[in-house]
Amino acid sequence: MSHWSQIAFQDAATPIMTMLIAFHDHAMLVIIMVLTFVTYAMTSLMINKYTCRNVYEAQSIETIWTVLPAFILLFLALPSLQLLYLTDEIVEPGVTVKAIGHQWYWSYEYTDFCNVEFDSYMVNTNDLNEGQFRLLEVDNRVVLPMNIEVRVLVSAADVIHSWTVPALGVKADAIPGRLNQLSFVIRRPGIFYGQCSEICGANHSFMPIAVEAVNTDSFISWINSFKEEE
Repeated sequence: MSHWSQIAFQDAATPIMTMLIAFHDHAMLVIIMVLTFVTYAMTSLMINKYTCRNVYEAQSIETIWTVLPAFILLFLALPSLQLLYLTDEIVEPGVTVKAIGHQWYWSYEYTDFCNVEFDSYMVNTNDLNEGQFRLLEVDNRVVLPMNIEVRVLVSAADVIHSWTVPALGVKADAIPGRLNQLSFVIRRPGIFYGQCSEICGANHSFMPIAVEAVNTDSFISWINSFKEEE
């Protein structure tokens, strides 16, 4: 969950988000080093009073400032590509959930279990209980088990939406007539909030996502509660 004036990422709840944060720190370190070097070089050139009118070319220096940036880009590209393919990798899921975007709420279907489906609407500000978050709390949370591979199939019923949960490191566009998929493993219990990240109409900012991660026994009990209601 984000805090007031927070600049950094939310605490990671999945391995993929942990790697995303690590790559961000890696890239920022390279950027700061390059910026420091360029600032030092520019400052030295501006305050230096000496010049040499006899130098017309410097092949060695030009070779260095051509080859060195290429190595720096490789230093950034290789871990970036590795992370890109890891985020796109789908293994055999233990639980599959279908998330369908509507104007302006989400509906969920647990395709592995019979008749487990529900709509998830934002809780009105006047109906919030103490400790709940305004514009983020929903009446029916997505309950998922920890330490189990989860696959989320994302689609939409009307316009383009986007299913995004920052702490899980996942984001996928919900496009009518198309299924996109996400895969992740939640490593710790908690409630993780997200929002639709695609401008989808007048109430775009009022269709939040709330994912509740529980242990396997609690998840099975939650699934059984739907069958008892039937």
